[in-house]
Order: sequence, then structure tokens, then C-alpha cells
Amino acid sequence: MKILFWRSLVVIFVILGFIGAVLPGMPTTVFLILAAWAASKGWPQMDAWLLNHPKYGPTLRDWRANGTVPRKAKWIASIMMFISSIIMLFTTAPLAVKIFTDVTMLIVAIWLWCRPEPVIGTEQQHVPSERE
Repeated sequence: MKILFWRSLVVIFVILGFIGAVLPGMPTTVFLILAAWAASKGWPQMDAWLLNHPKYGPTLRDWRANGTVPRKAKWIASIMMFISSIIMLFTTAPLAVKIFTDVTMLIVAIWLWCRPEPVIGTEQQHVPSERE
């Protein structure tokens, strides 16, 4: 039953990731990171496939090894969040919802830009922190 749960999550996240690959404004990498995480819990073959994917594999491996996010992904995510926040201001949503979503996106953007970036052209090695 546990394996079915993890595999179901993988399928859902992969589908959302592929939708994000063709639909502007919807993320791809975030869903594939979640898919790889779920696959590591109960679907080793899918985990290996995701990590070895020619386009998304390097980003997923960098995230898993060091928690890095490419600068291009940071810019795209930040621009999309900014556009979403502007659009949100013109909706009929309650003011509290507008404020909450805009503040949430700002916090996510700050967190995102605090993430390290992968070293270009070299394999980045995991350096254990003092807590490990």
C-alpha cells in the first residue's frame, strides 16, 4: 500500500511537471523535484530515470546533492511570481487573499534567491555542514 502511495505521487508530480513544460506560467522543475523525492521513497526505477533525464536530470541531481537552483530558473520563477502578483491585484479576490498570496510569493522569491547556484562546468561536490 505504501509503494502504491509513493508511485501515485510520482505519477501526479510527473504529469504536473510535463504540463508545466508546455504551459507557460506553470513550473516544471518544482514538480519534477517532488517526483524525484517521491520516487526515491518507493520507485527506484523512476528515480533513476528522472535523475538521468537528459534535460532535467542535471538540475534534479544538483538539487538533491547540494540544494542548488540555476540562475535562469530563479529569474523565470521570480518573473512569473511578479506577473502573478500583478494579475492578482486586478482580480475580485478579497484583499486578505491578495495580500497573503503576494506576501507568500515574496517569501518564496527571497528563499529562492538565497539558494546557492550550481557551479557551471564542474560537478559540485556535497560538503557536509556542521550539523551532519
